[in-house]
Amino acid sequence: MLIRTFYIIILFFIFLSNSYSAGTTSADTKSNYDKATILIKAAKKYETKGKDKKAKKRYEKALKLLVKANKEKPNQADTLNYLGFTTRKLGDYENGERYYLLGLKIDPTHKGINEYLGELYVVTNRIDLAKERLSVLKNCNCEEYNELKEIIEGKKKSKY
Repeated sequence: MLIRTFYIIILFFIFLSNSYSAGTTSADTKSNYDKATILIKAAKKYETKGKDKKAKKRYEKALKLLVKANKEKPNQADTLNYLGFTTRKLGDYENGERYYLLGLKIDPTHKGINEYLGELYVVTNRIDLAKERLSVLKNCNCEEYNELKEIIEGKKKSKY
């Protein structure tokens, strides 16, 4: 019995030590898309605090990762949504719109794309097109609808 317990303890330590070997971390296993979404969330927080330079750096890094993610797995609506979002946040409305429209070809009812494309249309003074995006979201009972509606009505300002 003592020998059996000894072997169990040895096996436990062998498995425990192997799980920490080779210098891998959970960050190493995240996809480029996942890393980009983390950067985008951080950028949004910096924006709310008025730290626009720090936000811009996060958006730039996220954009690079999203381009890689789109090459690895093309035609993913969520990736195209964030590609549109980051390019729009960086002031490139033309490419932002292109990414959003590509995403809508894949998923015409994508909540994020419809909201963000609507925001882009408001910023570029195309209110009729923004209202079209709002109509797509009309029955979703979601915050994206409310956000876009407030921006269209001028109750809330869009950062970009």
